[in-house]
Amino acid sequence: MNRLFFIVIAILGGGLVLLVMNDEVGQTFGLPNGSFASMVGLLAWGVVLAAAIVGSGRHALGDVARNLAVWLFIALILVAGYQYRYELQDVASRVTAGLIPGSPLSISDADGGIMVVLEKSNNGHFEARGAINGVAVNMMVDTGASATVLTAADAERAGYDPQNLTYNVPVSTANGVARAARVVAKEIAVGQIVRTNVPMLVTERGMLGQSLLGMNFIGTLSGFDVRGDRLMLRD
Repeated sequence: MNRLFFIVIAILGGGLVLLVMNDEVGQTFGLPNGSFASMVGLLAWGVVLAAAIVGSGRHALGDVARNLAVWLFIALILVAGYQYRYELQDVASRVTAGLIPGSPLSISDADGGIMVVLEKSNNGHFEARGAINGVAVNMMVDTGASATVLTAADAERAGYDPQNLTYNVPVSTANGVARAARVVAKEIAVGQIVRTNVPMLVTERGMLGQSLLGMNFIGTLSGFDVRGDRLMLRD
């Protein structure tokens, strides 16, 4: 039973991993993903039925039926997990957004477009856990800022060397007037909304408490609005 369990789990689990990896391609080993999923399921069932037939001479019929029922339940759980993978991802994103302030929740609107929802943080501002050049950066959404502005620490993590930048752009911060350097982000992502080659500013070290997501990113959206404690960004 234990050996059979691991064999069937390996077949179903391996098939599920391959289907998820090739979801966008639509094919696995040259077969449409739907056909490949059916083949994996049939293979697993073939193993279970073969083991049941071989073991039927040594075990009571009731034990065989019970084992088959257990394997059927496991197979149904795995198949349901694959069929509802997008819904499960949405649930996971909603839970994460509720637990971690600033976590973007990406959903599709009625027209098929992408909408990212941000929950208001405890400080009363909307924050976005975005990514600059693939590096996670926590930014405050600031519609009053014409450009996206990074702290020196965030800029360094995103691949820029603050010591080699030219700080010749005056900017106003909560700590007073500071100087900033111009850089270009290869990519800025907030949830599933992605923009490339975005101009940004980097402030001198210690002059900005938190990076800002400015209008040069927000202005590229089709729209945004606030509903209660939620900010909706529409691609």
